[in-house]
Amino acid sequence: MLRTISVGLYISVQGTFLRDCADGRIAVKVGDKVFVGYPIQAKAA
Repeated sequence: MLRTISVGLYISVQGTFLRDCADGRIAVKVGDKVFVGYPIQAKAA
């Protein structure tokens, strides 16, 4: 499943979901790299 995370104030990354972290962040994998950040929630239309 693809998930989008925020890794900085103006930087977001979209990748394959790997795991939940204890502090509310999630890990996603993009190619060979793993990024950890806070999930971006979709806004209701």
